[in-house]
Amino acid sequence: MAHLSSRRRLALAVPVALSLTASLGFLPTAAVAAPAPDAAVTAAQAGETLSYVVNTRTDHRTLASVKKAIGKAGGSIVTSYDKIGVIVVHSADPSFGTTIRAVRGVESAGATRTKPFVPAATTDIGQVERATGADEAELAKASAEAGMTEPFEAAQWDLPAIGADKAAEINPGSRNVTVAVIDTGVDDLHPDLAPNFSASQSADCSTGVADTSPGAWRPADADHYHGTHVAGEIAAARNGIGVAGVAPGVKVSGITVAQPDETQLFFTEAIVCAFVFAADSGVEITNNSYYVDPWEYNCPDDPDQKALLDAVNRAKRYATSKGTLHIASAGNSYNDLDGDAILDEGSPDDGTPVTRTIDPHVCLDMPAQLDGVVTVSATGYLDKKSYYSNYGKGVIDVAAPGGDSRYQLPPGTEPRRGAIYSTLPNGAYGWAQGTSMAAPHAAGVAALIKSTHPHATPGALAAMLKAQATKFDCPTSYDYDSNGTVDAVCVGGPRQNGFYGAGIVNALKAVTK
Repeated sequence: MAHLSSRRRLALAVPVALSLTASLGFLPTAAVAAPAPDAAVTAAQAGETLSYVVNTRTDHRTLASVKKAIGKAGGSIVTSYDKIGVIVVHSADPSFGTTIRAVRGVESAGATRTKPFVPAATTDIGQVERATGADEAELAKASAEAGMTEPFEAAQWDLPAIGADKAAEINPGSRNVTVAVIDTGVDDLHPDLAPNFSASQSADCSTGVADTSPGAWRPADADHYHGTHVAGEIAAARNGIGVAGVAPGVKVSGITVAQPDETQLFFTEAIVCAFVFAADSGVEITNNSYYVDPWEYNCPDDPDQKALLDAVNRAKRYATSKGTLHIASAGNSYNDLDGDAILDEGSPDDGTPVTRTIDPHVCLDMPAQLDGVVTVSATGYLDKKSYYSNYGKGVIDVAAPGGDSRYQLPPGTEPRRGAIYSTLPNGAYGWAQGTSMAAPHAAGVAALIKSTHPHATPGALAAMLKAQATKFDCPTSYDYDSNGTVDAVCVGGPRQNGFYGAGIVNALKAVTK
């Protein structure tokens, strides 16, 4: 069965293959990123077009001066987010980056990708484990026998794991709260999503400019399933159809940031657009189950990567200042984000990767490691850290169900039942696992807290999410495959540690505290 890379989108198809290097933790001792080639110069040598972000001061005079300089340097402005000083530019001039960085008022500038900007075409990339008619009939029978309200709720072990089933009986969430799914698109026509979908807070930001035309936010095809799966975990309606979300009474919107082609890559200009659009549309919470391409970790000593960090951070800060809380998945690379060194062999993922060893305290995974973002690790059916989940004391804020189809299965079930069951495009359902699935559980609980405390600021919401979480101490030893080798080391105590952060999110407390 085809599956997505463990780090492309932060979801894993079921089952998944382990990376020997990542799983055993064999890392070189160096902790500084190796110099990367000048991607812009390499790709644009033949006059091919690249996309850039140019970050400036926000005063009118500087913005006007820099925009004029962009034209002189061979750039064409796509859009400008003047309030945060981020200008999206296309240029075929191989020296554009170097030239524009020398302009007065430019604080950073860099290429957002390492291969030419070209129109995208849609092709297959891989698939989630989709439910068959026989699966649905079996689940419907089991759900009815258990007295559940939704036909496929018997597959949703994740809801009782965080008390979401009981929380829904008390407060399913407020219609005044919206969670924006920044992802591959959301199928708002799905019968489990349509009742709670907010079209006015949805857009396609994949080009760096928000397209709000009707249906622009929908996935390019069924293989762009990721956002629809995430949306269902957050807010699938309790309407007697399919499944239920953690917060089935709140609204959900879709902001597409994935390229519509086979890569489904999430570039910086799209993320900037999404954060700004979400904030300006009155979204209370964003779910971010991805890392910003093409670099898994962005190192500030590289001028391009520094500019990407700067641009996304500006947009994130702007959205936070407007009252938007950001929830992000921690990643599926088995990495200790508080460790001494991480081997990055997959970046850039839009061209030819270079092997480099980075210091995760310096080179950051965006948006998970940005200040003020709630970072979520994944747990399985047994409430243990999922084998694939990144971890790290001081990085992980909370944990949530993301599934573990290898080592944490409900009794007497097949591997896929250890994953998370949710909505898929075209009215379908299926299983997926990853920290991508953990983040929306935390986002759903945050939405319930916001429903209970409507005036809570993003900082207050994050604090309550952590304070209400169910505390879990570090395991004595973590050997997920029981082969006698310790696979990860958890640091900290029950109130804060590298596996669970402040604990596993608790939906019931969200509506009763």
